Amino acid sequence: MHDERRRIEQRVERLHHQRIRPALYAATVPLTVEAWQAPGEPVPFEEAAAAPYTPFAMDTPWGPPWGTTWFRVRGEVPAAWAGRRVETVIDLGFTGDWPGNQAEALVHLPDGTPLKAVNPLNQYVPVARAATGGERIDYLVEAASNPDILADGFARPTPLGDVLTAGDRPLYTFRRADLAVLDEEVFHLDLDVQVLSELMRELGEHDPRRHEIAHALDRAMDLLDLDDIPGSAPAVREALKPSLSRPAHASAHVISGVGHAHIDSAWLWPIRETKRKTARTFSNVTALAEEYDDFVFACSQAQQYAWVRDHYPKVWARIEEAVRKGQWVPVGGMWVEADGNLPGGEAVARQFVHGKRFFIEHFGIETKGVWLPDSFGYNAAYPQLAKLAGNEWFLTQKISWNQTNRFPHHTFWWEGIDGTRIFTHFPPIDTYNARFSGEEMSRAVRNYAEKGGATRSLAPFGWGDGGGGPTREIMERARRLADLEGSPKVVVEHPDEFFAKAREEYPDAPVWVGELYLELHRATYTTQARTKQGNRRSEHALREAELWATTAALHAPGYAYPYERLDRLWKTVLLHQFHDILPGSSIAWVHREAEAEYARVAEESEALTAEALAALGAGEGRVFNTSPCERREVVRRPDGSAALVRVPANGSAPLTPVAPQHPVTVEERVLDNGLVRVELADDGTLASVLDRRAGREVLAGKGNLLRLHTDLPNYWDAWDVDKHYQHRYTDLLETTRITVVEQDPLIGAIRVVRTFGNGSTITQTVTLRADSPRIDFATDLDWHEAEKFLKAGFPIDIRAPHSAAEIQFGHVQRPTHTNTTWEAARFEVSGHRWVHVGEPGYGVAVINDSTYGHDVSRTVREDGGTTTTVRLSLVRAPRVPDPEADQGRHRFTYALLPGADIADAVAEGYALNLPLRLADAAAPPAPVVAVDGDGITVEAVKLADDRSGDVVVRLYESRGGRARGTLRPGFRTARAHITDLLERPLSEAALADGAVPLELRPFQILTLRLARS
Repeated sequence: MHDERRRIEQRVERLHHQRIRPALYAATVPLTVEAWQAPGEPVPFEEAAAAPYTPFAMDTPWGPPWGTTWFRVRGEVPAAWAGRRVETVIDLGFTGDWPGNQAEALVHLPDGTPLKAVNPLNQYVPVARAATGGERIDYLVEAASNPDILADGFARPTPLGDVLTAGDRPLYTFRRADLAVLDEEVFHLDLDVQVLSELMRELGEHDPRRHEIAHALDRAMDLLDLDDIPGSAPAVREALKPSLSRPAHASAHVISGVGHAHIDSAWLWPIRETKRKTARTFSNVTALAEEYDDFVFACSQAQQYAWVRDHYPKVWARIEEAVRKGQWVPVGGMWVEADGNLPGGEAVARQFVHGKRFFIEHFGIETKGVWLPDSFGYNAAYPQLAKLAGNEWFLTQKISWNQTNRFPHHTFWWEGIDGTRIFTHFPPIDTYNARFSGEEMSRAVRNYAEKGGATRSLAPFGWGDGGGGPTREIMERARRLADLEGSPKVVVEHPDEFFAKAREEYPDAPVWVGELYLELHRATYTTQARTKQGNRRSEHALREAELWATTAALHAPGYAYPYERLDRLWKTVLLHQFHDILPGSSIAWVHREAEAEYARVAEESEALTAEALAALGAGEGRVFNTSPCERREVVRRPDGSAALVRVPANGSAPLTPVAPQHPVTVEERVLDNGLVRVELADDGTLASVLDRRAGREVLAGKGNLLRLHTDLPNYWDAWDVDKHYQHRYTDLLETTRITVVEQDPLIGAIRVVRTFGNGSTITQTVTLRADSPRIDFATDLDWHEAEKFLKAGFPIDIRAPHSAAEIQFGHVQRPTHTNTTWEAARFEVSGHRWVHVGEPGYGVAVINDSTYGHDVSRTVREDGGTTTTVRLSLVRAPRVPDPEADQGRHRFTYALLPGADIADAVAEGYALNLPLRLADAAAPPAPVVAVDGDGITVEAVKLADDRSGDVVVRLYESRGGRARGTLRPGFRTARAHITDLLERPLSEAALADGAVPLELRPFQILTLRLARS
């Protein structure tokens, strides 16, 4: 037989695209359209319904950036269409096929009921499956003219990312508003041909099935009447039926399809637009559920449900019905799909608490899995936190984006820092926006790493990022691929069912230990520094507010614990931990609003703390310590003078000065307190840091060296820092002035001012305090650079085989060598409050109050010694998607802590982030809780969310070893329980003389619920 594949494939492609697809609608009539441009921000339906509308013609430009245009669409179904399937078809001037960042609309009935959304690949609104003729169409269409920030492939900055700079030129041209008859035979023929031709192209050239499909298509096309596509469609479909009916091989891979609509809670659009995206997408999904009984849709992010509940109650009612029918599946159990690296440990716990509780309260469903496909790496505390929240499985996708190394597993056990394991799947289809194309089906099988051990994988299907969700075309593909020779089998099912089957067939799946590091998007640890600072400070402010509110609730008669206010503030912080807000990868509008929200959280948290302390009663000045560690520290009195005080952990003490044992002296550019001696060079860097206790020089080069790198990644500007940034840089060694600004036995400080680059100024105050080896660098940066990356480096005279960086509820160790591509790929990593490097007997920590990115490298000097360099990433200046990212004023502090072990790093990390507080308040009888035992660290103290009055304490082992100790409540305790993160009792804890004995494994998290007697 002659090889005619090329002729056949070309023939099928042309007939499909030029004849079959254009025949989907057998007849059309135009609708009458009127328009009203809403001024400013979106308006409620009632206001739009009462607005004055004017005639609007097709092919007319509409829609300024971020504007809302309401269209009134009217018409009548012709009597001749009786018995036909009739739809309204609307094309707003869609560009491309991505529904996320362009024109979108929600179609309403005259009474305000949302019907369905329209977007590029979902342009229809059903009118009647079998029209009677004469049906009246009267719709109000809320159309959003969102600009395409992705235009030009992220190649150039754009002002469109903020309504303040976007201008008002119309972006779109309205193309179509018709009533149309959908020819269902042609519709199904279109899908038959798509599925078979795509499968054919993916099969090997020597596979008989490929040739069988080709000739079947060729014969079928012979039956297609080019002058009567609808009339000949049934015969063509009948000819293709044998090829579509041949069953899959018994050993075929099984793909569990789960409907999905990834909706970024903010990204290339502001939060206000996400609220509308949820209504559009969820309207589409519930409409699809009514049409396809076998449809299953998984949806995460409780915050998005709450938006729909509050703003679109009719859509919410449809969601409730779909949940009852089992077609809508809440998943993920988090408030939002948060970034996987940057939120603090308690914040991750609250993501689960608020997310899971929402689904339990509103649907009676406890989610079983973590659904987090798109975060930029995942911290190694996740397995334990997920299990403590009652989860059984974890799903992600993003690791498929690795730049260097291919992740070796698709189904595996993920083991966290404490030893907890969770069953994890990483879909080999390599997308969370699957369409069941032939290429995707082939890719899933080709990629699948578990061949021979397991037979199934999961595929989230539906348009996403900006929403959209599954379509009827995707569902039709799934039906055809359920059992088709040459293809994996597709079964649409609940993700819990997939994970149960996958675990049953593969109980001995391989184990991955430690973080899931994404070898891409490393700049998200640094970009939009003010957003990251707002998050860090909000987390600590809420910790403080909860501790002192609990103290007041226990000891101040008449004080009411502020449940609602704390709940609202936490949810604000959790929302802004979404994986395109906190990482700094959103448009200017998003980060402008985030900074304003963080300022509000700071103000309200401060008010809550002040109210709690005031409730304790009037008293002389006291010092309050929110840290879990006892502190001997210098504080500033209200008059500006300094005092050295000692304050217990989680408690308070009188503002009674303690005599310093190691006062500070200042001589020219030298700070010395007997513990450390710090000498600044003429260029403002650290020339020497002598640890007098150990008798050793800490530095092996210029300390606090500020290095300005050229920073233009290959693509995703706000997301990525590529390794070549290291090759071009300028060391900031020129100073404007160096001045001694404080010279006191308690505090010595030297200020260094530098100007550089494009008019930027950095002012750093180097401070040493009495009785402390910690050297602080309080930094005031006025930043005006573009495509630059600023780092602060400390070359330390230590041979450290690894660095340790704080993460959620513990720390991770990372090699300082680059023996393999896996280590070399970690040239930029994340950490929280501290990084530690050490050799046996000696270590040094670098501490920060708001940065996350850093790098650690090592070199061997000519004298044979090893220099381990720790560099903090301070600020970047990408121009896409926000051309003004990070521009302007930044204030932050980082510190060098010589002679530190891990315990010192933990304590000083808390101290720098939780400054001592002065207040004129009465002394509470005792701290709410006191803990003894090395390594046992209190992370949160609060009242139970159920308003029972029980006290909840979350603590963990922070050093990486076993810990024993005792928790002593500062109140009479009737009983104690160990609980999950949702404060539900798991077991009773022992009480001995009112105290709770503790025994923790390395990095174990323990939540205790203490009932008052």
